[in-house]
Amino acid sequence: MINKKIEEILNAQINKEFYSAYLYLAMSAYFDEIGLKGFSNWTKIQAREEVDHGMILFDYLIARNGNVDLKHIEAPDCDMQNPLQVFEKIYAHEKTVTESIESVAGMTESECDLATRNFIDWYIAEQVEEEANVLDIIKKLKMFGEEKSILYHIDIELAKREYKHHNYSC
Repeated sequence: MINKKIEEILNAQINKEFYSAYLYLAMSAYFDEIGLKGFSNWTKIQAREEVDHGMILFDYLIARNGNVDLKHIEAPDCDMQNPLQVFEKIYAHEKTVTESIESVAGMTESECDLATRNFIDWYIAEQVEEEANVLDIIKKLKMFGEEKSILYHIDIELAKREYKHHNYSC
C-alpha cells in the first residue's frame, strides 16, 4: 500500500491536472469566440492531455492500492484579453504545475518511495516539454505583436496539432 503522505499529494495533483483541463477548455472557448480556431484546437488538445495526466495518476494510485479522493475543481479564471495574454497565463500556470510536480518528487524522496519517484520522472519530462512548447508560441506572438496576417498564420499552425493519447510507460 502506498504511503498516506504520497497518496495525499498525488490526489492533490490529480485535482490540479483536472483543473488544468478546465482552464484550457475555458481558453479554447475564448479562442472560438474570437474566431481563432487553431488556437482553440491547441488549447482543447491541451485540455485532453491534462485529463490524460490526471487519469495516469488516478490509475497509478489504484495500482499501488491507494485511495483516490476526488475533490471539488475550482472554476478557472476566464479573464482573457488577447492571444499573448492567454499564452502568458498558460506559461505561468505550467510553471505552477511544474513546481507542484517537483514537490511530489521531493516528497517521494523524503518518504523513500522509489517506485513513485521513478513514476513521477515522466511528469517532470512532460513539464519540460510543455513549458518549451508554450514559450515557443509566446516568442512568436511577441515577435509579431498584433500583426493580423501573422496571427492568422500562427492560427493555421496551431490548427495542425493533433491529439495523441498520453499514457505512462516505464
